[in-house]
Amino acid sequence: MARLGGDEFAVLLPNADTIAGVLAAAERVRHALGSPFVVNGIELGIDASIGAVLSGDHGADPATLLQRADIAMYVAKEQGVGVCAYDPAIDGHSRDRLSLLGELRHALDRNEFFLVYQPKLSLATGDLCGVEALIRWQHPTRGLVAPDDFIPLAEHTALIGPITQRVLDLAVSQIRIWLDLGHRIPIAVNLSARNLLDDRLVDQILGHLDRYRVPAELLELEITESSIMTDPTGAQQVLTRLHEHNIRIAIDDFGAGYTSLAQLKNLPITSLKVDRSFVTTMDTDAANAIIVQSVIDLGHNLGLTAIAEGVESADALSTLTNFGCDLAQGYHLSRPVAPDVLLAWYSERLTKDPSEASAHAESVSL
Repeated sequence: MARLGGDEFAVLLPNADTIAGVLAAAERVRHALGSPFVVNGIELGIDASIGAVLSGDHGADPATLLQRADIAMYVAKEQGVGVCAYDPAIDGHSRDRLSLLGELRHALDRNEFFLVYQPKLSLATGDLCGVEALIRWQHPTRGLVAPDDFIPLAEHTALIGPITQRVLDLAVSQIRIWLDLGHRIPIAVNLSARNLLDDRLVDQILGHLDRYRVPAELLELEITESSIMTDPTGAQQVLTRLHEHNIRIAIDDFGAGYTSLAQLKNLPITSLKVDRSFVTTMDTDAANAIIVQSVIDLGHNLGLTAIAEGVESADALSTLTNFGCDLAQGYHLSRPVAPDVLLAWYSERLTKDPSEASAHAESVSL
């Protein structure tokens, strides 16, 4: 038996020769976990979801078997069945997507991931106040793989951990490069729900900062509302530790999740990012405009920075300015670009009127 990280464990059955035997053992494990655990006099109930695979039938090497057991486990969780055997026909993953999932680990080994950066600008001054790091995958045969095609897959497996660590390493090292060039540019990195369940996360992040001698306040972490709701208590503990080390924390896609105001006021966050679905439609949907303004006002009343993403027009930029939004990002300002293009874009912007929204970088979209 081994702990894979967070709340995930693996059990190897050396003598199992049929999937029926594996499923029977899994049911016994789940039944055993069903009895309450008494901790400091308090009874705690455990709900387990288990994915099962059989060597030979579902893979011939440990990496493949673990990956497919992970997929089966998430199917068990999503369908509420408790125990599930791996089956491509059941788990809903196409053969192509499963193939892509299998290539993710090789992508890490071959350094096929890289980052692009989308600027966040002050609506009051036009200054560059930071950037958001966005991962890209340059596949040797598929070409550029869109994040929407592989990030959801990674988030359903333990691979999201090492991928996030790669992103953090690339982002923090980029901060160091910019510092050495005389540019103090904060970088925001996205974290998933599975990242927050990993009790090694804080030490790993601090390790990156220490390795590259980067001030903690130049790193911002973006967490969605749904990520927090996966384990509100655990998330608050992790975010509090990060906050104690002066790492900035933003709630991403705010307004699209289920964070209660009671939870929000207790979280050590510094920024609220208005969900792009409201921003992109606020000029044609009065209700969404009201939501955007309400989120901005809420953020200010809580002493937080209000950030709008998905700004795709001059009208949207003007509306956000009138609402008193602090920062904005989106295609109207700049698409996500490579580090050198970002610096060239910003240098050009400094020579213009701060009120102008240059779209110079759109032609080099990645």
